Amino acid sequence: MKQLDLENKKIIFFDGVCNLCNNFIDQIIHKDHKKIIYYSSLQSDITKELLKPFNVEVTDSTLSTIFFYENGKLYKQSTAVLKVYTNLSTGYRILAKILLVIPSFIRNGVYNFIAKNRYRFFGKKETCRLPSQEEKDQFI
Repeated sequence: MKQLDLENKKIIFFDGVCNLCNNFIDQIIHKDHKKIIYYSSLQSDITKELLKPFNVEVTDSTLSTIFFYENGKLYKQSTAVLKVYTNLSTGYRILAKILLVIPSFIRNGVYNFIAKNRYRFFGKKETCRLPSQEEKDQFI
């Protein structure tokens, strides 16, 4: 993908072996009826290149962070999750906008607790998720 192609995309960057993260992606795929959101595993070489302009280096510590790219900005942690929901149907959009009012240090405190324990609570896959035939066009 060329850097120019990134400009009009909305992309979730996620831990491809995390069961919680994959369940989140499955939920968004199901709710994104307009197919406006794209997906890329943090473990992929393409993701590593796409995140370089934002000074994000994918390491073990960044694997616990979800990122969302939209309109030239890269969001992370709880803000990324809520920004994703603002792109879905009205109910999700309203709820996300209400939750975005909560200070990020509070939201991210909860996010970080879950992120640090995600493998223990929800498990881990041996390999990254492979998209189904219907999902392939949405994965980078």
